[in-house]
Amino acid sequence: MSDTVSVFGGRAPADVELLWKHLKNLNTHTFTQILAAVLKAADGQDCSECVSRISESGLISEESLNRVLSGLFALLKEALRLPALRPEVFNEDLRALRIPEPFLAEVSSAFFGHRQTSVKDGGPSLAKMEEFRWRVDVAISTSSLARALQPSILMQIKLSDGQTHRFQVPVVKFQELRYNVSLILKEMNDIEKRSILRIQD
Repeated sequence: MSDTVSVFGGRAPADVELLWKHLKNLNTHTFTQILAAVLKAADGQDCSECVSRISESGLISEESLNRVLSGLFALLKEALRLPALRPEVFNEDLRALRIPEPFLAEVSSAFFGHRQTSVKDGGPSLAKMEEFRWRVDVAISTSSLARALQPSILMQIKLSDGQTHRFQVPVVKFQELRYNVSLILKEMNDIEKRSILRIQD
């Protein structure tokens, strides 16, 4: 039974917990092939040909192959959702799961190498703002007397994924937003000035 695994925020799924049982008698070459297939699957690529070659080699039983594929996929897929995951934390998780040391280093190295490649190749990311337009508008005719002749700011944002968003903000709310952003920037500036957080050359 494994200890708490931080990648999963607690107890790991059964397939991941039982990985070590199917890895203890596995040779390094076969494990490397399985790991490569799992990383392809995590990228959404077809790995059926790789899996067929491993299965036909006869070096691992069908049941163990399925267990290792399932366990590694669940582990790496969950880890890939954590962009701030550090190598030392991930290695501790692998030790808690009793992953054999030779495989532990290979999993960690492959995972962090794969993550860096995904980022360089333009992996999943949020859409960026390409265009921002605004204007001040005054409603002359409205169903609400409180809003009549009250200025508001109309904004339009165009994103890199082609989406366009339009919204209206009362001047009072815009001033609140401006004040809060200014306050946050000041607090960030104050924190950066503290010597304990200053980056040393």
